Amino acid sequence: MAKQNLTILKLAAFAVFFFAIGLIILSKTSVNVQKVLTQGSTPQASSSATFAKVTKVIDGDTIVIDTGQHVRYIGMNTPEVETLECFATEASEINRNFVLGKVVKLEKDISETDKYGRLLRFVYVGDIFVDDYLVKNGYAKIMTVPPDVKYKEEFLESEKYARENNLGLWSKCF
Repeated sequence: MAKQNLTILKLAAFAVFFFAIGLIILSKTSVNVQKVLTQGSTPQASSSATFAKVTKVIDGDTIVIDTGQHVRYIGMNTPEVETLECFATEASEINRNFVLGKVVKLEKDISETDKYGRLLRFVYVGDIFVDDYLVKNGYAKIMTVPPDVKYKEEFLESEKYARENNLGLWSKCF
């Protein structure tokens, strides 16, 4: 009986020891996560920007966010999946890899929505300006529709770069 009690006490001591180690590890992990979150790794929303989680990718330039709203990227246009345009699958896939399941920053220009009721926004994942990335790497062409022309010059430079370097759709479709 005394031997059994000693074994039980040893097991209890081990359990307490491992529990304490687990708490220490958990608290250090929590502190590290908190440090990352407070070190400015997440961009702050300006008055014209909000944050939302992407729940679905429709194609290369349209997403659905956690409110159920559709968001159309401003300033660019990717090939259409529905009509099987050249490079549509690639544009949709790169967009999906960038944004699906992630919290993105949505920056408004002038217009709130388009004629289809979609929110019109510039989209960012961390420090990456997704709209411009897609243009600069040949997944999209510029399409500026006034009055939403805030980054028109940047998009023009990015498209010129993609075209001159034969990137993406510029090498496959033209």
